[in-house]
Amino acid sequence: MDREERRLLALLAQPETRAFIDPTDSSSVLIHRRRAGVSVGAGRFALATAEALVRQDLARWEQGSSGRRVLVPTTAGEAHLRRLAAPERDLAFLHQHHDLGVAQIETETGPSRVRVDAEESPLDWLRRRKDRNGEPMIDEASYQAGERLRTDIMLAGLLPGVTARWDAMPRSSGPASPGEATERMIAARQRLRHAFDAIGGDFSDLLLDLCGFLKGLEQIERERQWPPRSAKVVVRLALGRLAEHYGIEAAARGPAASRGIRTWQAVVIEGGRM
Repeated sequence: MDREERRLLALLAQPETRAFIDPTDSSSVLIHRRRAGVSVGAGRFALATAEALVRQDLARWEQGSSGRRVLVPTTAGEAHLRRLAAPERDLAFLHQHHDLGVAQIETETGPSRVRVDAEESPLDWLRRRKDRNGEPMIDEASYQAGERLRTDIMLAGLLPGVTARWDAMPRSSGPASPGEATERMIAARQRLRHAFDAIGGDFSDLLLDLCGFLKGLEQIERERQWPPRSAKVVVRLALGRLAEHYGIEAAARGPAASRGIRTWQAVVIEGGRM
């Protein structure tokens, strides 16, 4: 792609942005962006530039709600933009095909910065997915409860394949001794036992599949022969009960609230069980 094609593709991927043929000049494409409820001009490109993106399968024309044809990026176009925006050139192909982020987790050797593939995590998918009311399918407390369970499953060494999701980055501290690693594993298994006892056997098996084996909702429904779209309801119940066991709430209460703490994160860091 040349410079103009890259600029147009980048604009198409921005939210509240539309591209359509100029009604007064059929050889040009206008870019409009919605700001504060008002559509304003954001640029002009030659129609040949737009057609070049279409030929490369990076964009396509589709019928807009107003009846006007609009230019939108294709899946390949969005992947190409992720590749161009990759912070590490040697990992550009990985960024192109995966939604990657960076997180810090507890491992057997201590805190470690890792690269996370959000697309592979059913928990991340549930948190990003919206219901009919525009709310996430699981709230933040349920998400963090599931992530805590997933971390304990990994630390406990119960699932050899569970670390396939993580691409390790340089650690922030030196490795722990073998004795400390064994203690971490034993402690993680004890926490898992307490959690599974608290939520019950049926929910335990379900969350082991979801948070441990990273099975998606469709796979869970298929293996359990559940009706379509029923897994999300049961998963929400299971994660809600798990969050109650961990003491994770959507907002701080009691003494924590009086100190100005309003979110569960501060409570967990200050007085969590991990």
